[in-house]
Amino acid sequence: METPDNATADAPATPDEPTGIAAQTWEEAAADPQYRAAVTDLLGALAYGELSAFERLAEDAKLASTTDDKAELAKMATAEFHHFERLRERLAQIDAEPNAAMEPFAAALDEFHRQTAPSDWLEGLVKAYVGDSIASDFYREVAARLDSDTKELVLGVLDDTGHASFAVEKVRAAIEADPRVGGRLALWARRLMGEALSQAQRVVADRDALSTMLVGGVADGFDLAEVGRMFSRITEAHTKRMAALGLAA
Repeated sequence: METPDNATADAPATPDEPTGIAAQTWEEAAADPQYRAAVTDLLGALAYGELSAFERLAEDAKLASTTDDKAELAKMATAEFHHFERLRERLAQIDAEPNAAMEPFAAALDEFHRQTAPSDWLEGLVKAYVGDSIASDFYREVAARLDSDTKELVLGVLDDTGHASFAVEKVRAAIEADPRVGGRLALWARRLMGEALSQAQRVVADRDALSTMLVGGVADGFDLAEVGRMFSRITEAHTKRMAALGLAA
């Protein structure tokens, strides 16, 4: 995990030092009710995403062909649930009702998972690797504009549960055994990318406080042009992950 450089009271700000909200604690930043609402939305969306990841990994474990693979996915599912618990506890600590904070995002995330239900074990691995990574990239981008306490929490729950290396190993082995698998999985990953980005944009557009955070009203320096660059960076990271899987982006 990367942490921001500590700024001193006397030192002038440099590009590497946090400024604005990023230099504040939660107690300081939360004095702005719009910022508080944006963080509640952000943590609610992230919490429901972690709960969904737990459910999906537990379900995917049923598709595994070996006991070792089932156990590996079960371990990852457990880690995701612990992340969910941390977020739920934090929502309660900031006087936000956790279920109410998650509810606005449930339908969109459930619909995404319904539309992208994997047909087999390999598609499930690619979905977890691609879909979870896109979400993590998005939240890491946002975290750079959060108060120090919230940023630490968000980055903590985005820690890799081991799914990335596990997925890469299994998918590359499957492609090596049968190169025809690569074409099918590449098409699947492209579909996931499109669905994930569309879903993220719809969710942000529906939540005023969250969209304001992204375009600069609450979080410093995030203008519309920067939002475009953010999604470009997410797309570039996706291309690199596809290469790691042995797939064409």
